[in-house]
Amino acid sequence: MRLGARPTKRLVWATILVAVAAFATAPVLLSHDVYSYVDYARLGVLHGLNPYVHRPAAEPFDAAYARVTWIDATSAYGPLFTLLAYPLAWLPVWWAVAALKAAAGLAVLATAALVARIAPSRGISPLPAAAFVALNPLVLIHVVGGAHNDAVAMLAATVGLAAMLSAREASAGAAFVAAFAIKAPAAIAAPFALVGAARLNPFPPDEGDKGSADLGSPSPRLLLAGAVAAATAIGGAAYAAFGWHWLHAIELLGRHEHKSTHLSVPTTFARLSGLDETAVRIAGLGLFIIAFAYLLHRTWRGADWLRCAAWAGFLLLIATAWLLPWYLLWALPLVALSRDRPLQLLTLALTAYQLPARMPL
Repeated sequence: MRLGARPTKRLVWATILVAVAAFATAPVLLSHDVYSYVDYARLGVLHGLNPYVHRPAAEPFDAAYARVTWIDATSAYGPLFTLLAYPLAWLPVWWAVAALKAAAGLAVLATAALVARIAPSRGISPLPAAAFVALNPLVLIHVVGGAHNDAVAMLAATVGLAAMLSAREASAGAAFVAAFAIKAPAAIAAPFALVGAARLNPFPPDEGDKGSADLGSPSPRLLLAGAVAAATAIGGAAYAAFGWHWLHAIELLGRHEHKSTHLSVPTTFARLSGLDETAVRIAGLGLFIIAFAYLLHRTWRGADWLRCAAWAGFLLLIATAWLLPWYLLWALPLVALSRDRPLQLLTLALTAYQLPARMPL
């Protein structure tokens, strides 16, 4: 190890810790979604109302209601996150918000640490990879500063990446399902991991047939088994708590594609070109579906599954008309580990483009 390597490592991690802690302890920044998280928990626990059926406006005198922005919207969040948030209902609102801000900060730190740990196995320097995730200004301002649940979702997804790359396929499958059950787009790497595993080892050997396949190859069977086990457990708990109404959250995600944000790429393109915004939005989603299928095909043909997943995550951000700045976290761990410099530069460019979004300018 070079003489200056250890001080440099300490300096980078100290910068990450100080930056994340500063935004975690600051007041809630720019978005009031965190109050919706608390309000949905209080609806379920204190008022006996299903947050996938009832809106915050159903209890306008609740202590969290005054700061909720989307008062007429049922929960658009996955059932695992909603269940994890339920204990916060017993806390005063400001304590619940502080807990969610702390959770977002810790999740970002844990994700950065996992990325740094994975990086050497990908031939990547760990410090730049960790900084690429944790010091992204959109992550600090919006994910940590706004206490968005994307941090917890991407921590679960990054656990899936780490498990997959360390031959713990069952754990990877469970982690990807957990990420999906918090916020569905966070699990975008899952199909690429599955296709990559199936390509390398399409027919895993039985216990009595040790020589019929490369035992070092990833097992799609174990990945699916872990995913099914997690889906059964989470789905059972979600059904017990919410019935089938939690599926409305997935429906709401689809409805968001009928809306647009001012600085999403399709909206900006339509505004500058003079083309119909609806047509541009539909074309963008169509192109994304084609690109997603192409990237899966490339993975099957032998391309690096993690790099293909990183491109898919980035292209999803480009294609969606409902782009919020904290969504960039969906792609950052994948891009940091992609070994693809052009993709990393494009992600930084998208970060710069999204910096004015939601700013009170």
